Amino acid sequence: MRTAFVEELVRLAGEDERIWLVCGDLGYTVLEAFAQRFPERYLNAGVAEQNMTGVAAGLALSGKTVFTYSIANFPVMRCLEQIRDDVCYHHLNVKIVAVGGGLAYASHGYTHHAVEDIAVMSALPNIAVIAPGDPVEARAVTRVIASRDGPAYLRLGKAGEPVLHSTALTLDYGKAIVLREGRDLTLISIGGMLANTMDAANQLAVAGYSVRVMSMPFAVPLDEDAIRDAVMSTGVILTIEEHSQGGLGTLVGECIARLGRAATFVPLRLGRLPIKTAGTQEQLKACQGLSPEGIARSAESAFQLHASPSRQVWQ
Repeated sequence: MRTAFVEELVRLAGEDERIWLVCGDLGYTVLEAFAQRFPERYLNAGVAEQNMTGVAAGLALSGKTVFTYSIANFPVMRCLEQIRDDVCYHHLNVKIVAVGGGLAYASHGYTHHAVEDIAVMSALPNIAVIAPGDPVEARAVTRVIASRDGPAYLRLGKAGEPVLHSTALTLDYGKAIVLREGRDLTLISIGGMLANTMDAANQLAVAGYSVRVMSMPFAVPLDEDAIRDAVMSTGVILTIEEHSQGGLGTLVGECIARLGRAATFVPLRLGRLPIKTAGTQEQLKACQGLSPEGIARSAESAFQLHASPSRQVWQ
């Protein structure tokens, strides 16, 4: 995803001289394409994320569209006050890019696990919160946020994510993407969980289920119309995210509650406790029930609950 993002950003910067890129002393072998082509619009702020965000805010106040770039928690947790007060409060054109969302930096431990960022950023004013599902979506959302005024948070994977869309996308701001239609249940994925979600849907289809799959790259603003349609069409909704409580599951659950319709809703997400187990990203996700097999099992249980005469509306 990060390569797709940088390639698209370079293309956009060639068309719009207002676009700047500020990094926190990383991105080597990734950001060179931008730095070499637009050296006058590229800054390395060093290992000083608060200062990086303050510099970005100042540039934005002078009419620039500024992308900041760092890994995992560093562009969010270390400089939350600057994001809240300098960027969001003043509705500035600063786009905060975090690479390695979720458990992408699995072997680095909890300090590098970005598993609360969507919840944190969703609570701030005026900011769009976005996590694309594959490199194609990453390109599309980069175009969207570059063209819109105001702050944005872009959560990317790391590298090597599979391409799940066969053609380029033109995304509408705040809209979900339906990858597969179905009438029995709906799987709603955000960010890097899309590949596992699609694999789970294939397993469920073999077992005889008709499964709708939606990629929800925009956590904020949330596509409530798509959620309403899923509730009306299937009645069984599962959210799948590489994130702890307060992310997509919380946002979708609140949306369903506002609809006032009976639905079986199951949020699949990481546990509340820090992820301490060593292993690869896929191993850590599997431990949390987020493998394709784990997702499929949870979906089957939700459907059976929904079909039971004595079912409960909420889990």
